[in-house]
Amino acid sequence: MEDAKERLIRARATHLDSLAARLHEPRVKRVMEPIVAGGPYTDRSNSDALSYARDLGLITQKPPPQVANPIYREVILRVLGDLTEQNIHADPRSFVLPDGRFDLPRLLEEFVVFWREHGEVLIQQEGYHEAACQIILMAFLHRLVNGGGYLDREYAAGTKRLNVLVRWPYSGPDGGRLMQREAMELKVWRPGADDPKPEGLAQLDRYLDRLTLPTGVLVIFDRRPEASPWKERGAFEQATTPSGRQVTVLRA
Repeated sequence: MEDAKERLIRARATHLDSLAARLHEPRVKRVMEPIVAGGPYTDRSNSDALSYARDLGLITQKPPPQVANPIYREVILRVLGDLTEQNIHADPRSFVLPDGRFDLPRLLEEFVVFWREHGEVLIQQEGYHEAACQIILMAFLHRLVNGGGYLDREYAAGTKRLNVLVRWPYSGPDGGRLMQREAMELKVWRPGADDPKPEGLAQLDRYLDRLTLPTGVLVIFDRRPEASPWKERGAFEQATTPSGRQVTVLRA
């Protein structure tokens, strides 16, 4: 099923190509940007745009607004992250450990290097400005995970986050097929808001509980004017969720 889905997306079937073309229409962008960013709808003029997106079959018919189906959910972020992917030169094969598992800690370290070098420029060039950070990290993950593993994404308007599950198949010592699973949550620290870390830890805790995973990663993008200079971003710290899970926090 996963292979069939990937072939369909890569073939860019007519209706998927049409979807990609519509993403930059102003009415569609007004709907999709808050969904990807997890932000609320506060503009009354969005009512017509929401109806338009529903008529196109892009989002669910009932609130809260979400992408209509899993394939659209993947295609949308791939299309929006294409510019970022063109700037990623790391070799995906270099992130595979000797035992066949995926080296997520190294990927995060490489992302910090990439973010410091390209983040500011890519954010300015990204048409979906409010969701730029999420789009950039998702493109980085897709470039280095896809092919050997899979990305499952969850995002919707009003959630203030984007959840990601990395699934990486590998062979165990006895040759049996195993599946490595790594969960991440992406949040943005916006101007005038409090540090989203406490809320993010609670949200990640619930996500990990649903996945029955003992640990995860919380990524916080600082979009405030007083944020650290770009060359100083990318600090790692360890934190504990409300239920006692140990997680890695990346402040980008």
